[in-house]
Amino acid sequence: MTNYSRRNFLGKLIAIPAGVWMTNYYASSASAANQVKITAIKAMQLDFQSDGCLIKVETDAGVTGYGEAGVNAKIARAHLEHIIKVTNIIGGDPLSIERHYFNMTSMQHPLMAPMGTVSGIDMALWDLAGKILNQPVYKLLGGPFRDGCPMYSHGDALQNMLDPASCRKWAEYINQQPEGFTTFKIGPSFPIKMPFHPTVTSAELKKLSQGFGNIREAVGDTIEIGLHCHGEFDTPSAIAMANTVQPFNMVFVEDILSVPYSDGWAALKRGTRVPVMTGEKLETLRQFKPFLDAQDIDFVHPDISYAGGFTGVMKIADYAALTRTPVALHNVGSLVRTYASAHLSMAIQNFYRSESRLGREGRMIEKMAVGEAPVVRNGTLKVSDQAGIGLTIDESFLKLHLPKDEPWWG
Repeated sequence: MTNYSRRNFLGKLIAIPAGVWMTNYYASSASAANQVKITAIKAMQLDFQSDGCLIKVETDAGVTGYGEAGVNAKIARAHLEHIIKVTNIIGGDPLSIERHYFNMTSMQHPLMAPMGTVSGIDMALWDLAGKILNQPVYKLLGGPFRDGCPMYSHGDALQNMLDPASCRKWAEYINQQPEGFTTFKIGPSFPIKMPFHPTVTSAELKKLSQGFGNIREAVGDTIEIGLHCHGEFDTPSAIAMANTVQPFNMVFVEDILSVPYSDGWAALKRGTRVPVMTGEKLETLRQFKPFLDAQDIDFVHPDISYAGGFTGVMKIADYAALTRTPVALHNVGSLVRTYASAHLSMAIQNFYRSESRLGREGRMIEKMAVGEAPVVRNGTLKVSDQAGIGLTIDESFLKLHLPKDEPWWG
């Protein structure tokens, strides 16, 4: 297929409203349609959420669905006021998920679709659908493709990657943890100027090589390592950094260029053999499309709280599957986002790994669940077969982590 005809083919596919997974969902939910009505949508902030808030969708049947938005609660409540006004979602059937998604993402005046809030609502609607239909969300989405959700973690416990002894201490630490993570992403070994770092120097590249060399020597060949960035670097720096860490068998470089698509991504892909990953702040399939059409990245990396919830990310995953591009999931959220990401992973054929905050010192977000805490073994999260996303939230935990002056559920 020529480049021209391939672009036309992929361009037409983006207009398809839903995949086979949505058709299957319609069939399984038809018998319960129009029996439950949405009565309220609320937002609430927790003190450890740095990039989001909780969303709750209530119904006249007493069934509640939970999601996690990609904006804070004050912003989400303003968005909710507008969404409720222009979409008539209150009083609607929570099972009409595709219709609600279309209405929410089609808003243009006075706001473009506020995808962070829309994502949280969509997540809560799927949780509700699972509870109403007594099915785990991953089955409603057509899964499972695998047994559990494979995850990657962070090098937060690594104190000084320029010190070989510190790297050895970290290697011993991760090998002792019950979660058994084998993939970690770690930031550069030199100070970063935010939001944009000057073109890297030879001294900084030397520190980068030394740091990742120390880590590779400490962990051996059994641990996978990725270079973690936040869009701070220009194209020459990104290429130089990727090639500097290449000898250490890096599994990916993440978000090393500014987020929007540009020719810089094409230059990076041509300029290095290290796999390239991006997408944590991209919204909807439309923003992922140019990366996928040009094949300028090796992994797409959406966040369910930014990229449209279950509905939005499934559309991205379907499109990525056309070019066999693996899908990873970004996640630094609460247990709501973690469980939702895990269910999503079960339904994505071309899935790679989900980011995880589980297993951190103190196991804080694990305490969010009533009953059985999340279980990660050999780097894989066990995914619940309970209805919805399988999470019963401990309200005492929420109250303990409610910021000062934050109203209880808005």
